[in-house]
Amino acid sequence: MAEASPAGAPDDRVLPFAVPELDVRGRVVRLGPSLDQVLERHHYPEPVARVLAEAAALTVMLGTTLKGEGRFQLQTKSDGPISMLVVDFNAPDCYRAMARYDADQLAAAIDANAISTGELLGKGHLAMTVDQGTEATRYQGIVALDGQSLEEAGHQYFRQSEQIPSRIRLGVGTVLTGSGLAWRAGGLIVQFMPNSPERLRAADLHPGDAPEGHEILAADNDDGISDDAWAETRSLVGTIEHHELLDPLLESERLLYRLFHERGAHVFEPVAVHEACRCSRERVLGMLKGFSADDRKAMIADDGTLGVTCEFCSRRYSFDPAEVEVEISAGD
Repeated sequence: MAEASPAGAPDDRVLPFAVPELDVRGRVVRLGPSLDQVLERHHYPEPVARVLAEAAALTVMLGTTLKGEGRFQLQTKSDGPISMLVVDFNAPDCYRAMARYDADQLAAAIDANAISTGELLGKGHLAMTVDQGTEATRYQGIVALDGQSLEEAGHQYFRQSEQIPSRIRLGVGTVLTGSGLAWRAGGLIVQFMPNSPERLRAADLHPGDAPEGHEILAADNDDGISDDAWAETRSLVGTIEHHELLDPLLESERLLYRLFHERGAHVFEPVAVHEACRCSRERVLGMLKGFSADDRKAMIADDGTLGVTCEFCSRRYSFDPAEVEVEISAGD
């Protein structure tokens, strides 16, 4: 496998892979310029940008599993300084992301050094929604948030909603470029998918009569699977260093070679992704139709226009209030 070129590893792409000898499949995501564009547009404080970047990497990594047309959305609602995250992935290749936060709560959290992802999100829930265009193909899984990381929330989602043993690693940070610091995010997911259902059997029960201090080797196996191949996979994934998910000179293929060279990883066609918003004048007008006439009147600015700013891309849409009412009346 070739070393990373001096120009750097490819950014803004997802690389699917499989390790047949271990019966696992997975994906590696690297987000660079597209993510930096999303975060810099909003000028989020560093802790907020970091958490939203994690959510974006996780969403893009999972969203690229959709076949054909479809939408994958990650959304959180919680009582922490970051009250909401929304990341939309529209198959096959584009995403958008936004966050809402309370500046006073965030300042207090920073002063208290309570800025882990779990502390910034607090208590609430995380929803992952798959929508492939019809009610029959719409599915939503919900995970309770109680101070855990997005990695841990992802593990919980797959345990309870998909029942697929999974391991997720996420990394976020900034790198120095010719124009200054730029945001990057990376992630890796592996999933145990053996042909034999028997290999998904639960691990042995905890030996409650074991002597005090006796090491329980499966104690950290929270997916309850005792298979040797899955144990090896978890161990290998646990060796990933944070910087390996971010290094612009380390190709995803090279990372997989380091992890699985003894077993052999097969890589598939990568998916190039980009940041793009779905907003449009027509969509915004449709949204305005959902408000009452009094609410629309309250939205009129001092210059007499009815303005709406997209929370994802910050694009401003201005309407003549009279024309909006005519459009709404014509559609009724």
